[in-house]
Amino acid sequence: MANATMTRFGYPNTLVREYDHWTIQLRVDQVTLGSLILCAKADVTAFSALPEAAFAEQHEAITFIERTLHDLTGYAKINYLMLMMVDPNVHYHVFPRYEGERSFKDITIIDAGWPGPPALASATTLSEADAVHLTTHLARQL
Repeated sequence: MANATMTRFGYPNTLVREYDHWTIQLRVDQVTLGSLILCAKADVTAFSALPEAAFAEQHEAITFIERTLHDLTGYAKINYLMLMMVDPNVHYHVFPRYEGERSFKDITIIDAGWPGPPALASATTLSEADAVHLTTHLARQL
């Protein structure tokens, strides 16, 4: 069953990959190309409240994220932000970071914050069609 944060970020339509304890979802508001949400499936609001198995499985999810986003963007750095101010369940915002812009099909996104913190206010909201294309592309990565 999806928790409130998973649903807020478009689950199941934005689902890239699902594990026992985590989902990887496309962040429709793209701060940088390939922005994702790594969301715990547990209905908890404290990182320490996650089941122990979630921490081990997180390694598998992060390995997939980093490989997939590197293939998509050739990022120079990657940022994981655990903000949880608006959306209460444990989750990270994942931003591949790069100088300049990156493109996928008709989507081009500049990393407006480079080389500083991510410029969250500069996010590009994808159309439904673009979100489907990017989600599908990322989900097909092995």
